[in-house]
Amino acid sequence: MKKVELLAPAGDLEKLKIAIEYGADAVYIGGEIFGMRSAAKNFSKEDMTEGVNFAHERGRRVFVTCNIIPRSEDLEILRDYLLELEEIGVDAVIVSDPGVFKIVRETIPNMEVHISTQASTTNYNAANFWYNKGAKRIVTARELSLEETKGIRDHIPEDMDIEAFIHGAMCMSYSGKCTISNYTTGRDANKGSCAQSCRWKYTLMEENDGEYTQIIDGIDPDFFFNTKDLCMIEYIPEIYKSGITSLKIEGRMKTAYYVATTVRAYRTALDEYYKDPENWKFNPVWLEELKKGSHRDYSTGFFLNRPDENSNNYKSASYIRNYDFIGLVRGYDEESGLYIVEQRNKMYVGDKIEVIGPYKETMYTTIEEMYDEDGNAIESAPHARQIVKMKVDIKLDKNYILRKPIEKMRIL
Repeated sequence: MKKVELLAPAGDLEKLKIAIEYGADAVYIGGEIFGMRSAAKNFSKEDMTEGVNFAHERGRRVFVTCNIIPRSEDLEILRDYLLELEEIGVDAVIVSDPGVFKIVRETIPNMEVHISTQASTTNYNAANFWYNKGAKRIVTARELSLEETKGIRDHIPEDMDIEAFIHGAMCMSYSGKCTISNYTTGRDANKGSCAQSCRWKYTLMEENDGEYTQIIDGIDPDFFFNTKDLCMIEYIPEIYKSGITSLKIEGRMKTAYYVATTVRAYRTALDEYYKDPENWKFNPVWLEELKKGSHRDYSTGFFLNRPDENSNNYKSASYIRNYDFIGLVRGYDEESGLYIVEQRNKMYVGDKIEVIGPYKETMYTTIEEMYDEDGNAIESAPHARQIVKMKVDIKLDKNYILRKPIEKMRIL
């Protein structure tokens, strides 16, 4: 059975390593220029080199975004940047602009090229156009159903990949080409500086003979641009049968905890599918796991049917957060018999916590003892990224994640 690729976001080197450790087959990252997420930390040449080496040593791949919609002056430094990416050894570049595509093919002709979702590929003629020009993969427009995607698969070469977003935040604009941010803040969303103005609170009124009424009846329309997050974990067989060959998770600006939780859930669902495709059953635990990360309410986007009034959250644009990521295991101190943990949110001795690790079921334990770097006993770890040593009654390993439920769910 041919397996599909699980493709994860990585906003920095730590997230790249976490994504791969937790089961991603490939990651997509941004360099310091030409990416659509300028607010992410992104990768210096040194970090990119380390990340690519880390991935290749484990048989995984790294793709780099070059998918802004550029002006002519932006192209002046592109050729040198592309040669740098080739030297580092990245596996593919993701582009949306035909001009950038042309320069990529001229400058690094052996580089694999993926056509970004920003290119709005919605039909097989467009896919074949890109294939005949040298593209290996299309990232389909998010506005396609699974049935439409299958129609594309049936009319393109077998060796052309179809990549599609299957989880994460959804843009309210067609294929992500939005200018609201430009108008409201002067930040160009098509050059990676989106202010997410669609998540803001607005009032939409209609005037009729001097009388003003709300445009959307029966609901509070203050957040009428605010789309729900995409989640397709319940539909792994349908995704597979549609001909999608790469399942893409959104979120280069999200936390390492989000990356680990999301990759882990989809990795488990996919591996269970491979074991027995005909009898695969969705496990509600996978969805509950995804809900333990920061998220908005979920929908299936365009995949099953056209979005309707239930595809947006009109009441709030906030994230739902019901767990705190409190620590990342960095190692084990043989002398003291304690685990070395980097703090990510405040934690206390006596906290009942959950532990997740790659290819592991969720574990439950209690922080029994905690010490600072000098060996002094402490009751809490309140300082950001504080290194502590702790005693628990289960076996931990490097890059295991510690979390605890929030007593009162936070809406962020």
